[in-house]
Amino acid sequence: MEFLPEPFRTIISFAVVLGVLIFVHEMGHYLAARWRGVHVERFSIGFGRAVWTRTDKRGCEWRVGWIPLGGYVKMHGMEHAGETDPDPATYRPGEAFHEKSVGDRAIVVAAGPIFNFLLAAVLFAGIFATVGRPVGTTAIQTVVAGSAAERAGLMPGDRILSLDGERVTRFEQLQRHIQPRAGQPVEVLVRRGESEMKVVATPAARAEDGRGMLGVTGGAIERERLDPFTALVDGTWHMVVVSGQTLSGVWQMISGQRGADEIGGPLRIAQMSGEVAEMGMLSLVTFIALLSINLALINLFPIPILDGGHLLFYAAEAVRGRPLTARAQEYAFRGGFALLATLMILATWNDLTQLGVVRWVTSLIG
Repeated sequence: MEFLPEPFRTIISFAVVLGVLIFVHEMGHYLAARWRGVHVERFSIGFGRAVWTRTDKRGCEWRVGWIPLGGYVKMHGMEHAGETDPDPATYRPGEAFHEKSVGDRAIVVAAGPIFNFLLAAVLFAGIFATVGRPVGTTAIQTVVAGSAAERAGLMPGDRILSLDGERVTRFEQLQRHIQPRAGQPVEVLVRRGESEMKVVATPAARAEDGRGMLGVTGGAIERERLDPFTALVDGTWHMVVVSGQTLSGVWQMISGQRGADEIGGPLRIAQMSGEVAEMGMLSLVTFIALLSINLALINLFPIPILDGGHLLFYAAEAVRGRPLTARAQEYAFRGGFALLATLMILATWNDLTQLGVVRWVTSLIG
């Protein structure tokens, strides 16, 4: 999409990225519902007034809403059994969501995030099979004079293979390992030409934030194409690794090790979609895979309203032998909604700040 001018590239890229993620997530719910015998009344991509709609022979309405910031699958009898009396004219006995066992309901709810994980694994596998898997960190183009790298004996063109025994395949992994280790010795396995050697480097602390700095820059990434089976295995494992790294980052924000300014919302996703689309299809596909993992993990957080909150309710029901009371669920959903609203406000504020809107408004006022 690099041939498109702004802002069309950003708008189209954002629609493609979000559309793919939402469709796959909701398709997981839809297919699981069909598998467990639940009738699906509506499959919607986007909210608000429909810009396109069609009803299939099973009676499911497929629609696209004009607000592309989410989607949903409306299942027959999704409401709690005791809340409303079903309409005899439209009720389909045996196909209502609330009639299914707690296990069936959990399968339907969990299928959305599971499909997002699967999408990421398939996209990574496709990249590894076509473009190739990174087999080494980028060659060191420059070594800063007087830096920790130079003192350790690193030279331009060296290839870093591992840090403290941990395999490194991308320059970002090097940065992630080095930054929290200012002043700590790090064992670096390096390939120089045809030989390998180990050196010990002690990252210096940056003056502005105290993060560790090695003093090198990266060059081109070398890749190795994999056969389809190996690509699928490695793609799946890479999805697991990225999921773990994402959860680690979330915990660092909760524990105060990282700032909450890293939380982004739709505006930042839109901006990044345009930027990665300009970089080429590989970057765009990788971006979709990473966002798919993030969407899956967010939906699995045990927050009412999200899939994880529903799964928590079903776990409680399985233990108690009966559902939580309607009042308990109502309070939980209110709390979950308030938490999500707070996070959305924070994410939007961060987006506006990063885009310079807050600074611009402040300058107008001041």
